[in-house]
Amino acid sequence: MVKHIHTGGNVLEKTAEIQTSVGNQPAKNRNINVAFITLVSIVVAFGGLMFGYDTAVISGAIGFLDERFYLSPLMSGWVVSSILLGAAIGTGIGGFLSDRFGRKKTLMLSGILFGIGTIGSALPDSVGMLILMRILGGIGVGMSVFISPLYIAETAPAHLRGRLGSMSQLAISIGQSLVFIINYYIAQSSGYDWNVSLGWRWMFAIGALPAIAYILLLPFVAETPRWLVANGRREEALIVLNKINRDKVISLKELDDIELSIQNSKGSSIKDLFKAGNKKALIIGTVIAFMTQWAGINAIMYYAPEIFKKSGASLGSSFLNTVFMGMVIVVFTVVGLWFMDKIGRRRLFLIGSILMAIALFLIGFSFTTDNSGTLLLIYTLFYLAVFMATVGPGMWVLLSEIFPTRIRGQAMAISTISLWIGDYLVSYTFPILLKHAGGAISFWIFAIGSFLMWLFTYMFVPETRNKTLEEIEQLFNSSYQKN
Repeated sequence: MVKHIHTGGNVLEKTAEIQTSVGNQPAKNRNINVAFITLVSIVVAFGGLMFGYDTAVISGAIGFLDERFYLSPLMSGWVVSSILLGAAIGTGIGGFLSDRFGRKKTLMLSGILFGIGTIGSALPDSVGMLILMRILGGIGVGMSVFISPLYIAETAPAHLRGRLGSMSQLAISIGQSLVFIINYYIAQSSGYDWNVSLGWRWMFAIGALPAIAYILLLPFVAETPRWLVANGRREEALIVLNKINRDKVISLKELDDIELSIQNSKGSSIKDLFKAGNKKALIIGTVIAFMTQWAGINAIMYYAPEIFKKSGASLGSSFLNTVFMGMVIVVFTVVGLWFMDKIGRRRLFLIGSILMAIALFLIGFSFTTDNSGTLLLIYTLFYLAVFMATVGPGMWVLLSEIFPTRIRGQAMAISTISLWIGDYLVSYTFPILLKHAGGAISFWIFAIGSFLMWLFTYMFVPETRNKTLEEIEQLFNSSYQKN
């Protein structure tokens, strides 16, 4: 039986009135404390900045690391992709830890591990120790990158969830943009020999700053109301909901909905991931996460200077081109924040994936026609603009909202591991593919992946815009029953 906490007056009448009004009016008309929820989302999404920094920093360092440690293309790919092994481990244990100990505590642990890993990556004199430190930092990245949007999804109102959930991608984009600028200035600050000896160390070491900021800010953030209810802490959940909603009756209604959803899924186990609508949601989550990587985004992020050098650009121009990339990434991620709740997740995926396929085909084509790298830069910027405005933020929002509360941590962890597997395969094989097959074939393979993502979205992905998490759960359950 769902309980009510009396706040004065006839609560039952007020609740009935709110239920009617909420059902008949758009969610944006609710009395939400937008400033509070936005501030909390910004702090939590800051974990994405760590991810963005650590995934992009290798793009500037890898050329110097190849020289410093005499790396073959195979070993170079392993240095780049080793962080993804850590990320897969972090995601696997992060799902359990976040469900057992809470989203907030797990995020704090991720910041600590990332800080240790990124400082450690700046110090080693052996490639083995460098890889070990990148794996450790990757564990922190793996935890934060999926728990941050999950936290926001469990806290944000339905009509703001897409926009606020996209802040994780914005933070990732800002981290990537900052590291492109930092790498450029470090690479230009001295000669090539200095960069081989010390420059790459500074590139890694500066990544400790966002980790420190994250650890200092997280204590001021509350736990999510849905996790609190799921763990029997109803009173604390209501306190958090009252901070989000200025109307306490709305908070009571949302608390009842959360309790009902959790009561219906009590006793959930790993087997429940593969039952009824959960199975369909899990398939969508794992396939979409993998497809975003097959579409080649991190081949560009990890190897951008090397790609530009392959096309004929000088070292200085290659690093400068990444600065332009960083600017486009941030600007169009902001555009994506606006698109997410205006256009919807499904439509953004359909538009974005087909435009990305065209852009990737043109990138590949530029390797056969352009020796200066100008067309390659133009087509790459076009690809990044499309990805960051559509699929990039859309993926994290979709993954964070399609699973029921009881299994959300585990299910999102499985989907994110699928992402890391795709990311690993792309980053590990790309140097070999680029050397032996060439740029054209490499990027045409990515174009095929982007087209397949469009096809999968068209056939299987539903629209979740402006729906509460409980309504999305019902959507998947009802669609399964029809099938």
